[in-house]
Amino acid sequence: MEGRTTVRTDKFLWAARLYKTRSMASEACRKGKILINGIEAKPSRIISEDDILVVKKLPVTYTYKVLKPAGNRVSAAIVPSLIEDLTPEEEKSKLLLRKSLIGGYREKGAGRPTKKERRSLDRLSDGINHL
Repeated sequence: MEGRTTVRTDKFLWAARLYKTRSMASEACRKGKILINGIEAKPSRIISEDDILVVKKLPVTYTYKVLKPAGNRVSAAIVPSLIEDLTPEEEKSKLLLRKSLIGGYREKGAGRPTKKERRSLDRLSDGINHL
């Protein structure tokens, strides 16, 4: 593998801004939420170019192709040069659906929800979490 850059999985996930901290990335690997080329990845597994990453962040399963492994955190503007997003639109729509339904909508000036309203919102959000 000479001439090819390789990086630890947890470090790459953090550097490409898929996780906020490296420890969160390591935890996701240990819980089996990261697949590299269809195989569950440990935090220490090496990532190289052209690997396919599957990141399970419920309710969405993201798919990325590694274009250039990086061990140092980069700015958000540079991330597209590191990874290519292969996530299908159906997966992305799951996230939009969940975001639109969970928050609910209240008229401006309506104040805090009453206990009864809050309970009905909780029942609604419990139904959505099981999608």
